[in-house]
Amino acid sequence: MLQTIRRRLGRARDADVVVVGAGLAGLVAARELVGQGARVVVLEARDRVGGRTLSHALLGDQIDLGAQWVGPTQRRVLELARELGVPTFPQFHAGQKVLTLGGRRSTYRNTIPSLPLLGLAELQLAISRIDWMARQVPRDNPAAARRAAAWDAATVAEWLGRNVRRADARAVLRIAINAIFAAEPEELSLLFFLFYVRSGGGLMRLSEIKNGAQQDRLQGGAQQLALRLAARLGDRVVLNSPVTAIEHGARGVLVRAGGERYRASAAIVAIPPALAGAIRFRPALPPARAELARAMPMGKVIKCVLAYPRPFWRDAGLSGEALCDDGPVRLVFDDSPADAAHGALVAFILGEAAREWGQRSRAERARAVCDQLAAFFGPQAAAPAAYLEQDWAREPWSKGCYVGILPPGALTRYGAALREPVGPIHWAGTETAVMWNGYMDGAIESGERAAREVLGRIR
Repeated sequence: MLQTIRRRLGRARDADVVVVGAGLAGLVAARELVGQGARVVVLEARDRVGGRTLSHALLGDQIDLGAQWVGPTQRRVLELARELGVPTFPQFHAGQKVLTLGGRRSTYRNTIPSLPLLGLAELQLAISRIDWMARQVPRDNPAAARRAAAWDAATVAEWLGRNVRRADARAVLRIAINAIFAAEPEELSLLFFLFYVRSGGGLMRLSEIKNGAQQDRLQGGAQQLALRLAARLGDRVVLNSPVTAIEHGARGVLVRAGGERYRASAAIVAIPPALAGAIRFRPALPPARAELARAMPMGKVIKCVLAYPRPFWRDAGLSGEALCDDGPVRLVFDDSPADAAHGALVAFILGEAAREWGQRSRAERARAVCDQLAAFFGPQAAAPAAYLEQDWAREPWSKGCYVGILPPGALTRYGAALREPVGPIHWAGTETAVMWNGYMDGAIESGERAAREVLGRIR
């Protein structure tokens, strides 16, 4: 069909809608549009679909080097998994967890790390205050919060410094923020942080396994969602086609990608603002939207998966979870398959540590990660059967992970432009989500919303 259209129109291919990006947001948008009879082309710069989901074979299992977990209230991603026939299984978390603060190792069983009594009290008070403040932030318009200007002028680090006096409580909160955003508290606007907490249902829900964002995993890997969506879309998905320019006006768009041109009534740009900034728009985008590319950098994470013949840490009564305030690794989870046919640990190098260790060799990183896991779980952790890593900052079509972050001043200045269409150009991607911003569920929400907007336009 596309070949026939190409002959009829010369060098330009014709469609109702061009979708830029074959991550979950773009593929869901395309699915919704095709279901309503629209002619759709999905253009993907990579040689694969899935965006920030990426599954890889390891010891006969599929492990996730990108997005991985799903949890309660993430109804969109859970419904999509059921529709596509992708089962879930619970994240293993039985046993004691490891906490290392200031070089001192301890273990605990509760959701909140076991600190000295005063530190624990201050930590719980800070969490309650954060959740109370987050409830004051409207999800669909954070800038409308009563204290939006003051909160957006401050960093999360400044708030911690003023409100959390004990070093142990402050250290645990810094680790949690590191883990949730793949960024440092000094980089984050307090307003953006509070919006993000609100969008996920509270700080503990973002942090926890049971009843939290890390409760379940997808059998066979999270990338299956994108792969199965793309299979249904068939040759509407065009790989190895980075979009370089979009011309737009009253009659629609002309999209240039991979040496081809695509003419359509509308476009959905379903990639992070940091990547959309590399596209040439004619006429130029409004200043607020154009500034987002510079104002919303990506978080930084190197995700490392280490496989072992068996999950030996379970024999010692350990869950495989670890939190640490020093060294390259800040966070560890058990990453073993559901049947525990072998063992695996997933370690996260985050924020400033990812920037620093990303400059070193793979061998140096692997050795440092193994040494740190050995300090957490014993000497067996130092000799994995296999080691895989993904430095998302080095991925040219992601520039980082998990999500675009906003520094002080950006949300009140540019936030309204995240979802506001520019003529026939509409925006999707988890950065634009109202619920579960930054997660797979948010990506799906954004794709559904953008599809509704475009259907209203082309009808």
